[in-house]
Amino acid sequence: MTWSLYGSFLIIVVLVVLAPGPDTMVMLKNALAGGARGGLLAIFGIVAGNLVQGSAAALGLGVLLTRSQPVFITLKWVGAAYLAYLGVQAIRGALRGTYQEVAEQQRGKASGFRRWREGFLSNITNPKVLVLYLSVLPQFLDPATTTTLDALALAYTVAVLGGVWLLTLLFFVHRVRAWLNRRRVRRALDGATGTALIGFGAALALESS
Repeated sequence: MTWSLYGSFLIIVVLVVLAPGPDTMVMLKNALAGGARGGLLAIFGIVAGNLVQGSAAALGLGVLLTRSQPVFITLKWVGAAYLAYLGVQAIRGALRGTYQEVAEQQRGKASGFRRWREGFLSNITNPKVLVLYLSVLPQFLDPATTTTLDALALAYTVAVLGGVWLLTLLFFVHRVRAWLNRRRVRRALDGATGTALIGFGAALALESS
């Protein structure tokens, strides 16, 4: 794999990463509820899910999953249901309008693991991520010369760039946290985030396989 080919791959990945999606909404949900730490743990979970799906695609396991209709459809519906669940949680918070971020952050490891888990599960149960890997990676891989390490390098590039973009968003969210903590603003953002998550879940469920 040449550097020029890798550069072309980077351009496509950057365009894909910049497009808002479920990962962005899940990170924002956790950053609003748990501060910078909550957002960071969600990002770690999202990146972990990306690494798992990228590895599966690079090692050839992804093709088996996507060709197995029962497995693929089950994964699609589980992912849609989980995104809808997270969306309902956010909307319920907006309707209640009572926020206890400090108390929530003091729960320690249990709260931290929950935020990591939300990021991981929202990504790993989204088959569209796996399909993305399977549709983009082969265009930059030559079966005659490409090694497994080349495929893994491309897959992990997607995960790393996605994580960097989410960290950048988290930085800006943290900088305006005082404004975001205003009750009216927070309720509006929770409502918008929850609606977006439910919308992503519905789109995933209704998309023809």
